[in-house]
Amino acid sequence: MLADLTAGAVEDASQRSLIRPQAEVERAALSQAPARDALAALAPADRVRIIAEVKRASPSRGDLADIPDPAAQARLYEEGGASAISVLTEGRRFKGSLADLEAVKAAVSAPVLRKDFIATPYQVLEARAAGADLVLLIVAALEQRVLAELHRLVLDLGMTPLVETHSAEEAARAADIGARLVGVNARDLSTFALDRDLFGRLVDRLPADAVKVAESAVLSPDDVAHYRAAGADAVLIGEALVTGDPVATLRAFLGAST
Repeated sequence: MLADLTAGAVEDASQRSLIRPQAEVERAALSQAPARDALAALAPADRVRIIAEVKRASPSRGDLADIPDPAAQARLYEEGGASAISVLTEGRRFKGSLADLEAVKAAVSAPVLRKDFIATPYQVLEARAAGADLVLLIVAALEQRVLAELHRLVLDLGMTPLVETHSAEEAARAADIGARLVGVNARDLSTFALDRDLFGRLVDRLPADAVKVAESAVLSPDDVAHYRAAGADAVLIGEALVTGDPVATLRAFLGAST
């Protein structure tokens, strides 16, 4: 499934490149104001940091929320105390778009993550052109050479790579490229099975100086407390925020992490 999702995202980006060539996107990327400092926003603190996600749907759960105004949703996240905003831009299965990211970036002061299946320089450039401050790189989806090249490009454009791992071997690969922001996704993107304890098993394998992010399997304050106790500096949360009251939910989650 991960390979299919990545192939679909690359195909869609290739179609966009026929309309907007890479040279044009690169000019737009280089003309953007400097990216917001995501590492500072997510740095270890006395309570967990939350990356709140604008997410309409997923392959595992189907439709989650309509979200006609992603900017309004993101403003609620900021009101609730989110330290960064994640925007799903994949269109086929997650029903997102780069337009969503642009709208969110204009509406909030927090750093904004482009969450997608990134595998080409074009996708990284269009992320910066749309205003992204962070870009997700999924280790399992990329050969090590490509991972390193995209990681370097993200940095060269002034953004922060969020390097996502699912195993000890992938954690080692993240360390090899010098990743400073490393996530552990509890969801296996091949089977969609969840393992909330995966973060705790891998945390000691992550680079010691990296900001450590727990992703997925967060539906209650207890889940946030569980990740915090295991050593998470930040948690990425989507479904629980788009299916309920985002401000109250965020405040409850932050209160559980002190």
